[in-house]
Amino acid sequence: MNVLIVGSGGREHALAWKLSQSPGVTKIFAAPGNPGTSTVGRNVDIRASEIDALAAFAKAENIGLAVIGPDDALAAGIVDVFEAAGLRAFGPTQAAAQLESSKIFAKEFMRRHGIPTAESREFSNSMEAHLYARAARYPLVIKADGLALGKGVIIAENPSEAAHAIYRTMDARAFGEAGSKVVIEEFLSGTECSIHALVDGSRYLLFPDCRDHKQAFDGNVGPNTGGMGTVSPSRRVDHELMSRIRTEVMDRFMAGIAADGIDFRGMLFPGLMLTPDGPKVLEFNCRWGDPETQVLVRRMASDLLPALNACVDGRLSELPELEWSPATAVCVVMASGGYPGEYSKGLPIHGLPEASDADDVVIFHAGTALMHDAIVTKGGRVLGVTAMGDGVDEARRAAYGAVGKIHFDNARSRTDIGVAP
Repeated sequence: MNVLIVGSGGREHALAWKLSQSPGVTKIFAAPGNPGTSTVGRNVDIRASEIDALAAFAKAENIGLAVIGPDDALAAGIVDVFEAAGLRAFGPTQAAAQLESSKIFAKEFMRRHGIPTAESREFSNSMEAHLYARAARYPLVIKADGLALGKGVIIAENPSEAAHAIYRTMDARAFGEAGSKVVIEEFLSGTECSIHALVDGSRYLLFPDCRDHKQAFDGNVGPNTGGMGTVSPSRRVDHELMSRIRTEVMDRFMAGIAADGIDFRGMLFPGLMLTPDGPKVLEFNCRWGDPETQVLVRRMASDLLPALNACVDGRLSELPELEWSPATAVCVVMASGGYPGEYSKGLPIHGLPEASDADDVVIFHAGTALMHDAIVTKGGRVLGVTAMGDGVDEARRAAYGAVGKIHFDNARSRTDIGVAP
């Protein structure tokens, strides 16, 4: 089977890397891909936003399965276009993807179906949002309603910070149309946890847990990012807590989509806060996480292709249990200086061959490009240095050992991935 990976980030490289190991895969194409995906397949110069061109390419190349990575492509209806053309695509339809593309839609869904989440209010008028924030208890969380590359969530410690966040989001439109509406919600204390589940419309298959480190700097401080690193397992989720996640989140989600007539097929990735009162959903994501995918595919011992096919075809009940390595995986993101703000591009990256020498290290490209036969920086999150080990300490040593061999101007990474409080 020929497989098309849509997207250009670390998640897409990780998926291409894993699928390249499947005996059922004939060729892998990545559109547009990156220098990492080109090592396991062929890159195609079509952007994820060029949906009709992607569908035409898939037809011409006899693509048996398209795996959609980016949230904005799903929100734009890429799966609908592919299915209308008689093509198979892994991911939810545009209607189902509203669970990620609109936080207001998701909040209403959670309230309607009893899924635990933070108390919140939604606003389309900035003046009303300002008035509400002045009388609220702090800290407070202000979220852009739409997609904002993981950066549209601001934690305000006081009314002044809240006023600035509302102005920046709704009035200055720092996140574009994503900020035309906002959700203002209570701040939840606890530990964040990422859960992934394949959903085929009527059944789901839960993956092992992992933990993302969202904030820019050590100690979980600084602005939110798309993710500065991950660890799996998180060591925060035991059998009892996973059982609660099943019954209170996933089972209620499945009952909710059935009641609302939502045909959800693809990956559901609830971001959770593990509070003293139990797990609460921070947000629904309707695709593979990034950089969660990097640690999940490293731990997955099973062939990924049959799982994706079973999900698309509504046959998860026929799929054997997936096998997972008991080892720990740690992914450390190497980012451009200034990220998640302004940063330079086109900086040469040195040391990649040396860092890749270790058997337990795989380096997933994210914001990289090929320029004059050299790998250079292109994005804010540049590389996902991912290592396996017998426990978190061993995995961290391997990952950070590789990070120390890679150099580009103003490179930075958190030093506490896997052990942050």
